[in-house]
Amino acid sequence: MSGRTDSDTQDGIRTDAIEAHDTDGTDDTDTDTTDDMPRPDPDDADADADGDSGEDSGEDSGEDSGEDEYAGEDARQARWTAAGTGALLTLAGLAAALLRLTGPAPALVPAAYALGAAVCALAALLGSRGRTRRALWLLIAGVMVMAVGDQLD
Repeated sequence: MSGRTDSDTQDGIRTDAIEAHDTDGTDDTDTDTTDDMPRPDPDDADADADGDSGEDSGEDSGEDSGEDEYAGEDARQARWTAAGTGALLTLAGLAAALLRLTGPAPALVPAAYALGAAVCALAALLGSRGRTRRALWLLIAGVMVMAVGDQLD
């Protein structure tokens, strides 16, 4: 927390504080003692009106447009990663279920692998639609169900 107010009230608060300080009833003839109060800066008001509440506005370097460009790219990369990982784990779970089904394993083992694969398939679907956080948790749950099936073997 920086302790700064929003841009709508900031200039009014500064002006009120300056007026209260200037008219507090003291008879200081030295004008240097009243300069310790912050004065409204027109550049700060313009920067706050633009919605930038950081210390360094970065107006000259154009950093804001670059961050917006990378935000879309990061979201796209997260969707592809979630969908790809979900599809890969789905295929691995189905392959393990088929291998365990043909062997002498109890019936619960291939069922656990198939259930884990189904959960990972749902995670791949959610990941491709942009629900990457939920997809991550479903991927973890699917792998845990497959691990339970592996422990039952």
